Amino acid sequence: MIALPGRPASVEPPAGVPAGLPVPGRFAHLHPDDGACLMEAAGLLATGRFTDSPAGTHPALAALARVVNDNVGDDARHALWPLAADLAHARPAGRAYPPLLVGMAVGAARRVRPASRRLARSGRACRRRAERLADAPAGGPAVRIADELWWRGPGRRRLEQALRVLCAAPEADRLLSRLLRQAVTQAREYTGVPAASREVHRCNR
Repeated sequence: MIALPGRPASVEPPAGVPAGLPVPGRFAHLHPDDGACLMEAAGLLATGRFTDSPAGTHPALAALARVVNDNVGDDARHALWPLAADLAHARPAGRAYPPLLVGMAVGAARRVRPASRRLARSGRACRRRAERLADAPAGGPAVRIADELWWRGPGRRRLEQALRVLCAAPEADRLLSRLLRQAVTQAREYTGVPAASREVHRCNR
């Protein structure tokens, strides 16, 4: 979905955001002059390319960040903007990472709907997969294809199910923002690279 042009260029960026980034906006954008979603900002910081799926961000984390960006209010979106720098370099390599991330989102949704049997089943499935893959080697093409199929199938469905619950909650802004911050922290810990040690590229438009 394409957003309408964002705020004018004179709007000050949120505190802690690298200079030169577009202003925060919902959905995808054709050009940085129209604003940017959180992942488009991460793409600019990572490579200078205007994309909401930068190679340096794990697809599952990018999917989460896009949904959060598009479903929180303006104030919450501005407050999340500094996360773009961490998202630009957040691609844990372990096979257990995607089910851990999805399981985190399912856990947040279960706190909103503790009686949901479907969420309970999703949480157990993610936990079992993460435990099974915790020490699994990267493997060859067949393993990578299997992991991709899991993400594109049950993994993505479970993430979307959890996010629908959180988006409909009365405190959606707070819950979604907290989940994304926790997910970014998890990705940073999983890679073992502190945020301060990463090089952040200045985006000049």
